[in-house]
Amino acid sequence: MAKSVYELQLGDEASFSKTISESDVYLFAGITGDLNPMHVNREYVAKTFFKQPIVHGPLITGMVAPVLGMELPGLGTVLVELQTRYRAPVFFGDTVTASVKLVEKDEEKNRATFQCLWTNQNQQTVAEGKALVSPPKPPKE
Repeated sequence: MAKSVYELQLGDEASFSKTISESDVYLFAGITGDLNPMHVNREYVAKTFFKQPIVHGPLITGMVAPVLGMELPGLGTVLVELQTRYRAPVFFGDTVTASVKLVEKDEEKNRATFQCLWTNQNQQTVAEGKALVSPPKPPKE
């Protein structure tokens, strides 16, 4: 069930977790056209600092979409702005959890700001940021 800006409470939280597979990365690369060898070429990346392919940053940050659009605020939510800072690489097989927490809301403008945090299976922060959304409007009576 979706929440309007009036129903949201500061401190509301939600999260989504997924283990990122090699197939996920190749599908993302195909959809976006980002075939950077850092993500898709094991021989190339073996000679770099990372030693193994890294997951595209936008694939990780996109994991807030099911949280915001399906859970909190939920169906009908529109993402207005997403700010992200990457902190650590994500590799094939890592389980990433995208968590959001409501930190501000503006009922007049129908906007809500969520603190976003992405962590891996070791509770290491891999990215952090903020999302500004337009929650669904309450049904008209």
